[in-house]
Amino acid sequence: MAFETAHHSAKSSAPTAATLGELRASGHVERDVRDEIRHNLLTALRAGDDPWEGIVGFESTVVPQLERALIAGHDVVLLGERGQGKTRLLRTLPNLLDEWTPVIAGSELDEHPYSPILPESIRRAAGLGDDLPIEWRHRSERYSEKLATPDTSVADLVGDIDPMKVAAGRSLGDPETIHFGLIPRAHRGLIVINELPDLAERIQVSMLNVMEERDIQVRGYNLRLPLDVLVLASANPEDYTNRGRIITPLKDRFGAEIRTHYPLELDDEIDVIEQEADLVATVPGFLVEILARFTRYLRDHPSIDQRSGVSARFSIAGAETVAAAALHRATVTGEEIAVARPIDLESVIEVLRGKVEFESGEEGRELEILEYLLRKATADAVRAGLGGIDMRPLVERLEGGDAVLTGDRIPAAQVLDALDDDAVTDLLDELAEQLEIDDAERASALEFALEGLYLARRIGKEPDERGRTVYHVEQPDDES
Repeated sequence: MAFETAHHSAKSSAPTAATLGELRASGHVERDVRDEIRHNLLTALRAGDDPWEGIVGFESTVVPQLERALIAGHDVVLLGERGQGKTRLLRTLPNLLDEWTPVIAGSELDEHPYSPILPESIRRAAGLGDDLPIEWRHRSERYSEKLATPDTSVADLVGDIDPMKVAAGRSLGDPETIHFGLIPRAHRGLIVINELPDLAERIQVSMLNVMEERDIQVRGYNLRLPLDVLVLASANPEDYTNRGRIITPLKDRFGAEIRTHYPLELDDEIDVIEQEADLVATVPGFLVEILARFTRYLRDHPSIDQRSGVSARFSIAGAETVAAAALHRATVTGEEIAVARPIDLESVIEVLRGKVEFESGEEGRELEILEYLLRKATADAVRAGLGGIDMRPLVERLEGGDAVLTGDRIPAAQVLDALDDDAVTDLLDELAEQLEIDDAERASALEFALEGLYLARRIGKEPDERGRTVYHVEQPDDES
């Protein structure tokens, strides 16, 4: 199965050579896959170009290790917990292939015109000579990916007898009756096996020849195909003990085993969310920061099963959920611009709690733990984002008896109108400048400040009779 890579630049036109003779006349030089990748990677590094488009947080750790493995020509397995970007990283590798490469027209395995390996292609090349027709393959068509599942068979990966070819009259012993699997069909390209430990051990054995001798054998046929393929895989460390393992001989054949990780820095975590989330409404940066901090707290908390990990998909889905809540509110209330507010963070816990695995002793406390960590993340974001701003005008208005009502059906204008005076307006101007937001996000910033004051215990917060949230300051009882 071929995938478009993360590289979005437009394709150039394919070369015009249409026969083997024209290809030779053009001066084309054949290179194997490893040479292509090595040459193109070194060329990019010399020019100061970044070949890892869209990869965040691996610049000083995973990427240098991967670059060294590719320069060495090694097959690679990426080892890491779920949601660490292993597949995303592997899907950038086709960018290091030559943009266009020639193949024998009609070849089942996209053989190079200079080096046919199938019996039929060898006969055609010998008979047609320089008139052998060729086609051109784009690098995006030279990437194959397989999700390993327990029901994957040797036929899926390597190949098997094709009963249709036998029924057509060919001898059962004819090697041309073979239907090739994914690995030989990746000849002159890249093959990725995701979640490799999920392959049954007997199926992993079928890969040993490919990894070491670079050839395949199918059901004892006297057919040895010298394959030009770079094998890459991903695996979760948990799989080694819980669901399966990579057999020792196969692990030994991978030249490089590289450990991935979750973003090490908060800024990288934020960048991943902003890059990957498909948002249907505006989500201010301080809300994205809260989600990033929340995710990082989940990864460190002892009540969370860290063997399973907390995927980057959690924070990405969180941002998308918050945006969806904002669009829902805007649609119901008739707001022209949908902007997420801190009140929408409540939907993250409600919708995504199932994406987090808890330790076995925490049954019944899941919601309590998630709410506590979200409050902690919010408090940290308030300190980082609103430090140095004097919140007294806001507190004084609430101490005077005013209150701010918010909720998933309360429009932004109503939130702002609750405290409409010059002092609060000046404060909102200062918040907008410090948080770098526009006018449409001012209600969200006001809620952010109110939530910070509540977490600092300077104001109160409680639900009203309809489940909406009220920020206020408790008034002393009048003495009679």
